[in-house]
Amino acid sequence: MTNIEAWHDISVQISATINNQFSIKQSHPIGGGCINQAYCISDNEQRYFIKLNTPDGLGMFEAEAAGLMEIHQSHTLHIPMPICYGQNKEYAWLVLQYINLGKASHGNAANLGLQLAAMHRTTAKQFGWTRNNTIGKTTQINTPSSNWVEFWRTQRLAYQLELAESNGFSGKLQTLGEHLLSDLDKVLPSSPIPSLLHGDLWSGNYAFDTMNNPVLFDPAVYYGDREVDIAMTELFGGFSTDFYSAYRRDYPLDSGYNIRKIVYNLYHILNHLNLFGSSYCHQAECMMNTLLAEIR
Repeated sequence: MTNIEAWHDISVQISATINNQFSIKQSHPIGGGCINQAYCISDNEQRYFIKLNTPDGLGMFEAEAAGLMEIHQSHTLHIPMPICYGQNKEYAWLVLQYINLGKASHGNAANLGLQLAAMHRTTAKQFGWTRNNTIGKTTQINTPSSNWVEFWRTQRLAYQLELAESNGFSGKLQTLGEHLLSDLDKVLPSSPIPSLLHGDLWSGNYAFDTMNNPVLFDPAVYYGDREVDIAMTELFGGFSTDFYSAYRRDYPLDSGYNIRKIVYNLYHILNHLNLFGSSYCHQAECMMNTLLAEIR
């Protein structure tokens, strides 16, 4: 077993949560994440998936657990159920239900599209959410708002541009950003339906279980224009034509989506710029130039 001091504290918390004795006998690391350490832990009878981070990561894990429950309560897509989260002097952790995953290529992509459409029909009265969370390691502000354009301007793009400036990315990026923010109402609708969003829907955050049913995880939940999720599925690829066909048949997208998706994906590219550095700066500038050319 990996020698991690947190194992005892985690075992105690799991035992208290499930009201049954649990003591970690086996653990093995699971790759794929760049923010947290991930493990499968077992007492030789029960298994759990666990994420570890530094103690100041507890708020991130609390928000992730709440986001998973928000999706669960929509009765649409399957998620790993949160078991517990906690911290000690060395680590923060999130314990989740362990789900056996099959091969992504064998999953039912059409069901993923249909179930996502159903999730997007779960709505709220305002945009945002009851709490802030994270997009990657970046704080994601979710202060409720009744104006979608203002929400996207201040809590998404302007926030990321301010972070970029503090990280040394000024000049052309900021000039283009200023022009785009002032004209954002020419691109985005002021009042789309506030749909429940996964918020970080790229190919690494979904899979299929051994029965070929879709599973979502690692959410950055809030309520907003459903096109935000669809746009991100196109940003890095990994979603099949069956997924898009099923979604669009069940819940067609409005005209103008091909321009709006650039605005929505700009948020993620700016976030990647702030997380991973200058290789994303040119892409962000090109996206803003495309949008400004369309507006003017």
